[in-house]
Amino acid sequence: MAWFKRKEKGITTPTEEKKDSPNGLWHKTPSGKIIHVKELQENAYVCPDDNFHERIGSTEYFEILFDRNEYTELDANMSFADPLEFVDSKPYPERIKASQKKTGLKDAARSAYGKINGKDLCVCCMDFNFIGGSMGSVVGEKIARAIDYSLKTKTPFLMISKSGGARMMEAGFSLMQMAKTSAKLALLEEAKVPYISLMTDPTTGGVTASFAMLGDFNIAEPGALIGFAGPRVIRETIGKDLPKGFQSAEFLLEHGFLDFIVNRRKLKDTLTTLLRLLEN
Repeated sequence: MAWFKRKEKGITTPTEEKKDSPNGLWHKTPSGKIIHVKELQENAYVCPDDNFHERIGSTEYFEILFDRNEYTELDANMSFADPLEFVDSKPYPERIKASQKKTGLKDAARSAYGKINGKDLCVCCMDFNFIGGSMGSVVGEKIARAIDYSLKTKTPFLMISKSGGARMMEAGFSLMQMAKTSAKLALLEEAKVPYISLMTDPTTGGVTASFAMLGDFNIAEPGALIGFAGPRVIRETIGKDLPKGFQSAEFLLEHGFLDFIVNRRKLKDTLTTLLRLLEN
């Protein structure tokens, strides 16, 4: 039974020299398959086996959309104020600073302009990792200023929504952003500058009730949750069970709330085609 015994010494790797696999090297899809993160990135963060669209933020969307990942960010250093001096489990400024440190973002939205397939486009994108993508004063002001840039330069505007709704820590100031952004979009419509609203998973609350549903074209990613109140609240209010797939992008498309659903892998080319049609 000598072949079961190791006669030579020193052929194993010492414990102190063993190396662990880097964190984040592999990704497990909802169907249980394991794929390399690089493959996922090259596939626009869409799982190739089940078409599941992973949640991504502004950095990834800008990388997918802008030619050679070249863009100019608008109001990059805009940060929060605390007019209400809100305190919950901890003061609001502390929560903001913790989120900024964790995510590397100033707030839950970033805006930039550049070119996609040679076409000018201004994009504002929400980041769910920053306090659930909630809409506060900074988010509303960034959207408003991005629209101002589109108005000034006659550049089509794309809004990528991914949010839990209004930010409760800013109370009325947060709700005011619904009216402000909607009013700005009315100016965009008067100037006949195209506005495309892309709803991703999830798009809910005051965001859905304002700018997310006001696009000249309202589009969504497959499987995205889109709605105002949650299913449980609606069920308890109307006292009835909800239809299967309620508040999914596919359900909304079937009932006329969306113009079309676009796979993220085809997003850039689809937007380019749409912009060309609008030009003509």
